Amino acid sequence: MVEYKDNFLPKEAHQKLYDLMVTGDNNFPWYYTPHITRMNDKDDKGLCYFIHLFYHLDRPLSREYDEFIRPFWISLNAKAFIRIKANLYPGSNKLTQHASHQDFDYKHKAAVYCLNTCNGYTAFKMDKGWMKVDSVANRLITFDGSMEHASTDCTDEKTRVNINFNYL
Repeated sequence: MVEYKDNFLPKEAHQKLYDLMVTGDNNFPWYYTPHITRMNDKDDKGLCYFIHLFYHLDRPLSREYDEFIRPFWISLNAKAFIRIKANLYPGSNKLTQHASHQDFDYKHKAAVYCLNTCNGYTAFKMDKGWMKVDSVANRLITFDGSMEHASTDCTDEKTRVNINFNYL
């Protein structure tokens, strides 16, 4: 089941996170990744993206974790985080849905928090095709993390930026 909630964070909290990660004024560290999907590198069609790991391998990895990410713990009703990763997809001339994947192949919860509004989306494999949920600033999309899904870039903004949460 895929659900989403608009205006997930209070307006001021979203703006602070947006300013940190999207405006580029704070020297937020993004790390180049040459392949978007780990399973089918050939399906990436030469695309790349940038990531920032907030949390992985049972520990925070980012100096921004306590201030910006820890508040999601309560909102998501998480018992434990597995991984928290921010994604920055460069804008493109052609909207591309990336190869589908599972975050992890076991049952867990997942959420995508959208930092900016753009014509990109997250697509979810359903019985009768794909369900697309648009990237809308301050939207939180929740789903079963073992569900097959796919990301996209965008064509109407410089970037598409989101934070992915995998948790129990």
